[in-house]
Amino acid sequence: MNATRPIGKLERVPLRQVWEHEAYDFTQWLQDHIEVLNEALGLNLVNVDREQAAGSFSIDLVAEDEGGGKVIIENQLEKSNHDHLGKVITYLVSMGAKAAIWIVSEPRPEHVAAITWLNENNSAQFYMLKVEAVRIGESLPAPLFTLIVGPSEESTSVGKAKKEFAERYEIRHRWWTQLIERSTQFTKLHAHITPGEYTWIGTSAGVRGLNLNYVVTQDDCAVELYIDRGKDAQAENESIFDQLEAHTAQIEQAFGSELSWQRLDGKRACRIRFTQAGGYRSPEEEWPSLHDRAAQAMDRLDKALKPFIKHLKLGNN
Repeated sequence: MNATRPIGKLERVPLRQVWEHEAYDFTQWLQDHIEVLNEALGLNLVNVDREQAAGSFSIDLVAEDEGGGKVIIENQLEKSNHDHLGKVITYLVSMGAKAAIWIVSEPRPEHVAAITWLNENNSAQFYMLKVEAVRIGESLPAPLFTLIVGPSEESTSVGKAKKEFAERYEIRHRWWTQLIERSTQFTKLHAHITPGEYTWIGTSAGVRGLNLNYVVTQDDCAVELYIDRGKDAQAENESIFDQLEAHTAQIEQAFGSELSWQRLDGKRACRIRFTQAGGYRSPEEEWPSLHDRAAQAMDRLDKALKPFIKHLKLGNN
């Protein structure tokens, strides 16, 4: 009989320790990581913009669904209140949006009832989510979105959704733990990284704002150079990307395969990525080979990019 594998405990982290400022930190993070919200709601929101005007007001985020319909997102890292409920309705009407998403840290019963009523008496769709920050052991904090009420039977499955989210975090934590352990056969780049539950882990590529990341989804795993020198650095990020892209042929020859060069025009960050089939929902007996392939790709990416990163022209080191 095999010994029982240790299992970590899911712990809550104060939201303001993770995102100190709602507009500058949380809203910016959500714009850059909209896939986390998509995963929580089963949606495919794209083209996310910040602070669009609605009359004399400013909407936190405006996105588009698969059909091109507008979706407004209102963030509130505190208890829900009447003011934000009014904003949700006002913004939806002003933008002619198909749906509204209201993210709060603590939903009040009266506001849950109001969103339920709006769904029952409107053609528009209203979602209310609770956001928490969680970690397992000493891992980095990760976001946990729980759907409180939605436009259909989603609201009746809150308990099931919580269980599925917790399971997903634990599976990813296991994935990263095993990948980090196996990756040391090929590269020591991420040997010091604490396994987390989020969809990526990363380490510095030797220059501030340039990170070598592993990225995993249910079905695939990628390695990438992620370029983000911080707030108001879009032009510098694009300059770094362009300098590297000028050497595409040499870099790809050294890497041994084509790379996906994603300048992400209109976004703050840029990335250079290589993706392989097989993710955290693959059978666990396949994980060792998937981890080995990912680690080998990371080692090749690091070595292919390093000579060119070394000679980048940067505004500030």
